[in-house]
Amino acid sequence: ARSGRSNDKMSTFTGTAKIVKSRGQAPDETETAISQALLELELNSELKAQLRELYIHAAKEIEIGVGKKCIILFVPVPQLRMWQKIQPRVVRELEKKFSGKHIVFIAQRRILKKPTRKTRIKNKQKRPRSRTLTAVHDAILEDLVYPAEIVGKRIRIKLDSSRQIKVHLDRAQQNNSEHKTDTFTAVYKRLTGKDVIFQFPEYPA
Repeated sequence: ARSGRSNDKMSTFTGTAKIVKSRGQAPDETETAISQALLELELNSELKAQLRELYIHAAKEIEIGVGKKCIILFVPVPQLRMWQKIQPRVVRELEKKFSGKHIVFIAQRRILKKPTRKTRIKNKQKRPRSRTLTAVHDAILEDLVYPAEIVGKRIRIKLDSSRQIKVHLDRAQQNNSEHKTDTFTAVYKRLTGKDVIFQFPEYPA
């Protein structure tokens, strides 16, 4: 029993302590590096109490332009609010550590397909609205821009019949978020296939 406790303690200090992958998959290089950085932050900052119970499900590095990269951290849905309480500080520390790559947090949600007649008979439970494609894509948008708030949204139909979503963000967060809007656009396109642009409109008082 004693050695078991000791092993548990040792695992807490390994580089993968802050990542829990589904189906027992092994984390890749990016995920291990992020996990290690989160663990160091937990052990060496005043965020220890908040970070102790938190972990990520995955981390994905993507290119968002010539020579620019971003790391998306996927977190469990039940932990999203707890992550958001410390998100500005965690993002600041991770961006310093990862050479200025932008860091974004998104809850890992699962889309349930629209039930067919067959599946409707088989599964008596109704599909939750939060698991529909539209709801999940809307939620990704909100996670992506946090702590900025979405104050308006319009869909523009372009000449080639493609759609572009115009998202209006709260001007209170313009200084913190404006330099990341290209990143938000690239990440949203990568995750949903949809085109989006972000603006900080001035609304009349």
